[in-house]
Amino acid sequence: MPRHPITDFLSTAAGPILDVRAPAEYAQGHIPGALSLPLFSDEERARIGTTYKQVNPDKAVLLGLDFFGPKMRRMVEEARKLAPGQEVRLHCWRGGMRSGAVQWLLELGGLHVNLLDKGYKDYRRWALAEMARPRQLRVLGGSTGSGKTAVLHALAAQGEPVLDLEGLANHLGSSFGALGQPPQPTQEQFENDLAAALATLPDDRPIWVEDESRSIGSLGIPNDFFAQMQAAPLLVLDVPRAARVQYLAADYGRHDAGELASAVLRLRKRLGGLVTKEALGAIAENDMPRMVELVLAYYDKSYGYGLEGRKGVTIAAQGTDAAANAALVLAAVQTTPHA
Repeated sequence: MPRHPITDFLSTAAGPILDVRAPAEYAQGHIPGALSLPLFSDEERARIGTTYKQVNPDKAVLLGLDFFGPKMRRMVEEARKLAPGQEVRLHCWRGGMRSGAVQWLLELGGLHVNLLDKGYKDYRRWALAEMARPRQLRVLGGSTGSGKTAVLHALAAQGEPVLDLEGLANHLGSSFGALGQPPQPTQEQFENDLAAALATLPDDRPIWVEDESRSIGSLGIPNDFFAQMQAAPLLVLDVPRAARVQYLAADYGRHDAGELASAVLRLRKRLGGLVTKEALGAIAENDMPRMVELVLAYYDKSYGYGLEGRKGVTIAAQGTDAAANAALVLAAVQTTPHA
């Protein structure tokens, strides 16, 4: 029954990761790729905790056994389905009684169990350290509608190390950023996913990342990593406004008019009453270029403020073709010192 430190658990131990914490704990944040195999339901966990605090630990243990007993066969059967190779990685919150009980049960059922020594709590420590670890970054900037995310994907297709923060956040960064996206993860899960993504990227090559404000939708970029982004070399795509309007109009035109109107209304205080009214009218008339023109004035001004005090290399682009702009960016890196 091997117990593994977090680095070995993630990199060398075999089998799917089974998280035996309660469903609410798993939903709040889990190791990326981990599968939920809860020992207790949320209600059972709460009752055990109350008994532990208000009665005594021995009564809490007995209550836990009452809940555990009827589930034993189902848990073994479920684990066998989740692990065709009959080897699993297992953890609870801090590597204590819950994971120990399930480890005993699964080994009794014939599975080989690799236990995370200090539980999910140790993964969180690892994740926070991973996000704070110094990296070589290159930040790709540009006004709204420049197609920065598509350029990052084009760079990745050419073998460049790329970190897609907006992909991890399920949000494209503006008031319109939730359009067509799945729900955002919790802050804790975003950090877990970010740390896991960083761990897959090389230490000896610069990592491309999109210029972002401190928040992406409802999620905050961790302070240590955001500080590295702010200090990293900045390359700014300068795409003509007309091309950006066309790019965004084509994108927004694919979405529901009600969702577009809601995104405009979220900007009402920043746009002002008259511009908001005109933008809503443009949506009603399906005039996407006009709507984009109206909101882009705000976004361009806001992005300009964000660039103040930051040194960057400006890269003139004719349009929003991702492959062409990726080539321009790579050429700028080759000819610009410290980029």
